[in-house]
Amino acid sequence: MDGSVARWSAVYLEHLQARKLAANSLRAYRRDLESVAGELAELTGTGSDRLPVAELTSAVLRSAFARFAGARSASTVTRAWSTWNGFFGFLVVEGAVEGNPMQVVPKPRSSPATPKPLQGEDTPERLLRMVAAGARQTRNPWPERDLAVLATLLCTGVRSAELLDLTVSSLAGRPGDRRLHVRGKGGRNRSIPIEDSLDRVVRDYLASRRTRFGERLPGGEPLFVDHRGEPLRRGGLQYLVRQSLRAAGVSDRVQRGAMVHALRHTFATRLAEDGANAAEIAKLLGHSSMNSSQNYIDVTAREQRLSVRANRTLQVLGELSDDR
Repeated sequence: MDGSVARWSAVYLEHLQARKLAANSLRAYRRDLESVAGELAELTGTGSDRLPVAELTSAVLRSAFARFAGARSASTVTRAWSTWNGFFGFLVVEGAVEGNPMQVVPKPRSSPATPKPLQGEDTPERLLRMVAAGARQTRNPWPERDLAVLATLLCTGVRSAELLDLTVSSLAGRPGDRRLHVRGKGGRNRSIPIEDSLDRVVRDYLASRRTRFGERLPGGEPLFVDHRGEPLRRGGLQYLVRQSLRAAGVSDRVQRGAMVHALRHTFATRLAEDGANAAEIAKLLGHSSMNSSQNYIDVTAREQRLSVRANRTLQVLGELSDDR
């Protein structure tokens, strides 16, 4: 078989596709493989369709990643490193190379991400109420759809890519025992309980969708669509959330670097505040490691301690202690 980087990349992507990864995940893998392969081609003067994977040494890979990292964030470089590490692991299993050179290719050190939920105790509720009342003004208002999208994000904690990958059949179960079946990162599936209030919001949205487009809704149809009845895309979702936050007057309560993900963080933070343990949070959010889930608990504990320290009675006690 052709032993080039291009050929083995195609085989690896077929392998990933067979694992039923989400379409967005496959695109990210392909983008990472092609981007670094482009750097390798420039370094070696050989196109990826002619560059043998067996000739990719740790030295040339270090140089390629150094070039790749030049204008990219640490998280992007880390993701690409993970892609190529998995790629070489696959090549070793397939016998295409003898070892994995990525083990000596440095990657950025990443500190645990700090949760960035919506700020303000009443912010999620205000957002939902305002959107339900039609506060988001558009040429073709669809408050039922907007409310269903925001409520699903806030009440299930799904990632934006997971939400866009949902189909009508992702909602399953009898009334009172409804669940949302989610295909998550790395092909890991999970099932999230759906409370009756969220189920009603989604059913109202689907009823409004049938009224708008006069169509049946087979199970394989995308769950969320845009105003033309086309599958909702990433850009459309971001715009919907941004405009809804602005219409509700809470856009200033979104922390820097967060937007759609702030709704997921809000879901997880409230789980921690209500006493959920790391294992429960990890299961609901689809974390591969409980370390990420523990982060929400640790942050919540710090916030609670800061709130206690702000108690004016404690401040008086401190003054009395100082006087003694």
